[in-house]
Formats: sequence, C-alpha cells, structure tokens
Amino acid sequence: MIPVLGLVMGVGLGLWLQPDVPPWVQPYLPIAIVAALDAVVGGLRAVGEKRFDDRVFVVSFISNVVLAALIVFVGDQLGVGSQLSTAVLVVLGIRIFANASAIRRRVFHA
Repeated sequence: MIPVLGLVMGVGLGLWLQPDVPPWVQPYLPIAIVAALDAVVGGLRAVGEKRFDDRVFVVSFISNVVLAALIVFVGDQLGVGSQLSTAVLVVLGIRIFANASAIRRRVFHA
C-alpha cells in the first residue's frame, strides 16, 4: 500500500508543481522511463512467481536506468544516438512484453 501511496503522491506533486526538465536531460528521459518500466514489470513478474527480492529490484531499477541513459549518451557522442535509442527501446520493449506475457499466463493460466 505504501508504494501505491508514494506513486499517487509523486504524480500529484508532479502535476501540481509542473517541474521543468532541463534541456540536457530531455533526450535521455524517455529511455530512462522505459528502462524503469522494464524493472517495474520484471518486479511484478517476480512478485507473481513469489521470488521477489527488494535489493535485486532496486539494483535492477537503478542499473537499467543508468545503463540505458549511458548507452544513448555514448551514441550521441558518436553521432548515432537515434539508432542506439531505437535499439535500447526495442530490447527493453521485448523484455517488457516477455514479462507481461509471463504475468498474463500466470494470472489467466493460459
């Protein structure tokens, strides 16, 4: 219940305060959000399989976000940022849908 309250409070504060995202962060924010979503869906799958570990989740969450942003940053420095952004999104999308399908199979026994 506490994580749900934290999420609701965070979204509410974000809508109320409407913080500005610095221009240098804007190219990396969508990738970081998708990486974080991958960690959350993986955590939900682990909860369903009764093997959730909060340390593993936190490390996965932080490392996914940092690594995805770092890959895109290096791609920007090499001049191939859009191609690496696409590659990161494809890989994370595949992982998200694989975890979502595992959750669906567990919930609906299909």
